Amino acid sequence: MPQVAEKKTKNTFIDQEVLLKAYEQMCTARRMADTYEENREVCSKYVHSTSRGHEAIQLAAGFLLTENDYAALYYRDESMLLGIGLEPYELMLQLMAKRDDPFSGGRLYYGHPSLKRKGLPIIPHQSSATGMQAIPATGMAHGIAYLESQKLINDDVKSIVLCSLGDGSVTEGEVAEAFQMAVLKKLPILYLIQDNDWGISATGKEMRANDAYEYAAGFKGLERRRVDGSDFVESYLGLIDALNYVREKRAPLLLHAKCPLLGHHTSGVRKEWYRGDDLKEHEKSDPLIKLEKYLLDAGIPKGKLQQLAKNAAEKVKNDYDRAIASADPEPADFDSHEFAPTVVTEEVGERTPKGGEKVLMVDAALHAVDEILKTTPEALFYGQDVGRRLGGVFREAATLAQKYGDERVFNTPIQEAYIVGSTAGMSATGCKAIVEIQFADYIWPGINQLVEELSKSCYLTKGKFPVQSLIRVPIGAYGGGGPYHSGSVESTLLTIRGIKVVYPSNAADMKGLLKASFLDPNPVVLLEHKGLYWSKLPGTGEAKTVEPDDQYVIPLGKARIAMQADPAKINAGESLVVITYGMGVYWAKEAAQDFRGQVEVMDLRTLNPIDWDAIEMSVRSHGRVMVLTEEPLLNSFAESLAGRISKTCFRFLDAPVWTVGSANLPAVPMNVELEKMMLPNPEKVAQAMKGLLDD
Repeated sequence: MPQVAEKKTKNTFIDQEVLLKAYEQMCTARRMADTYEENREVCSKYVHSTSRGHEAIQLAAGFLLTENDYAALYYRDESMLLGIGLEPYELMLQLMAKRDDPFSGGRLYYGHPSLKRKGLPIIPHQSSATGMQAIPATGMAHGIAYLESQKLINDDVKSIVLCSLGDGSVTEGEVAEAFQMAVLKKLPILYLIQDNDWGISATGKEMRANDAYEYAAGFKGLERRRVDGSDFVESYLGLIDALNYVREKRAPLLLHAKCPLLGHHTSGVRKEWYRGDDLKEHEKSDPLIKLEKYLLDAGIPKGKLQQLAKNAAEKVKNDYDRAIASADPEPADFDSHEFAPTVVTEEVGERTPKGGEKVLMVDAALHAVDEILKTTPEALFYGQDVGRRLGGVFREAATLAQKYGDERVFNTPIQEAYIVGSTAGMSATGCKAIVEIQFADYIWPGINQLVEELSKSCYLTKGKFPVQSLIRVPIGAYGGGGPYHSGSVESTLLTIRGIKVVYPSNAADMKGLLKASFLDPNPVVLLEHKGLYWSKLPGTGEAKTVEPDDQYVIPLGKARIAMQADPAKINAGESLVVITYGMGVYWAKEAAQDFRGQVEVMDLRTLNPIDWDAIEMSVRSHGRVMVLTEEPLLNSFAESLAGRISKTCFRFLDAPVWTVGSANLPAVPMNVELEKMMLPNPEKVAQAMKGLLDD
């Protein structure tokens, strides 16, 4: 083969075997796309997208990734998967949502890989949400950098992350958060931007002021390169150069590859509907035609290329026939892998060790994280203002950075999406991230990542990629905090399937639940009531408890009876149970002083999973039930729980299930007197107790 003349790599040769393999794989990808069109009644049952026009840059990337690398791909990266080593048959199994689809067992769209296979790069789950893979991918690079800094992985293995993005997706704000962290922390990641100048039906001119290469200039420290993504030779050499830079410099690089779009956006949004003359223009840059011309000019016999194309066509036909005949998923398996199995299944350790001292709830949390960092080198803690200067706005991370260093405990920029979403990437590399959202009111920018990247990963990968993620969130009103620092968000969180939600009400539970949440292999949101942190609010003194020992854990999904009712009152039918959590425990206990022996207070402690067995047992015992929450009641978790109790335990109820919560207002007002009017309190709860007992 001739020497390839290219300024930056003018002495580089591309092996003939690589070029011929690329040609055959391009023919394979082309024939797959044609097969899907020829068999639309079968292949368009589920929406799919192919790599038509992007084959050159994708195959080059697939050939050059190693088994030590990580990749975050997007739905058009079919040829990259072929280049990595996947068979057409395997991709077709996903196309047809078959049982043996190696990525998801029929649960995910075509071109959505999740792969753990010896000899190939690791590809964790990525959603279809445009651009959202940039944050988990950067989290992977962050995890690699952290493990290298702690000498926890072999220095000789220079792993990198490849994050594949369409140019249009770079307009997403979350991509900017990823770029920011990549340069701030100097992370080993290559952002491969495939620019075909289209979104769905919107062109680049309509969608952006700059292309990705121009936009990236604003991120100081992000190296930039351009290649012709329709030219395999230029793409391959450009990627060698780019990957070498990332491996050696341990720093980020953006490679912008211009590609034609020769296929449909998806099988459901077809090119003939809107492309017109633009399609003819794109066809001039067909990667297969370009590579074929290059090979013929280099002296490869035309018959050789025709044989490779024939081999590819036969392979695709045989694989298609096999895929058609393969088994569908077992319907009974539809609900497997919602969560990965937890290791904490029973309460262990000493809750009240002899001679133990009482601690505040905030200190119990601090000590729990301290003990985790001391014993788990893969663990790290980050968020806004948790670093060494402040140690958290509630001092919940005080001294940790001084003890464990700035690589393990550090401040992030103000970017909640990165804080949440990066934990998915961290988890894929073996890191165990504890992160903090400063106030529950500010969790909303991170919800997209929580929903799309964290919550679905275990289920959609059939257990290959559960996301271990502990997200700490200070929550609730605490006396004049105002509308943006006092909110309760648990009902929203509880509509997200695939995450766990924990809500301790005292120091002992805080320590035991925080540690169990950390050990859980699934995403856990730990809600920590700010009004209970220091036991300063009236009636919250019991939130301060004897500190459990360093082995103490509480399994998630186990409620606790915070106040017992008198058995005589129960037997006489004169009792009720208040089912609550957080601040509600203290409102209920104080209100119960007016009804001696008549009130049981159940502290749920975990909202998902919920201890339904304990709830049902208490409902059967008392016949009267109150569900108490700090949230506004309308459409809340409390109302949902009350409805479930009413339906499932109807025959045991002596009265309707009562719900007590905040007024149905959009925010907690600043003025403390207005706040009191909105929120529950012991007096309001006592009045409701009287009504329920009289009902």
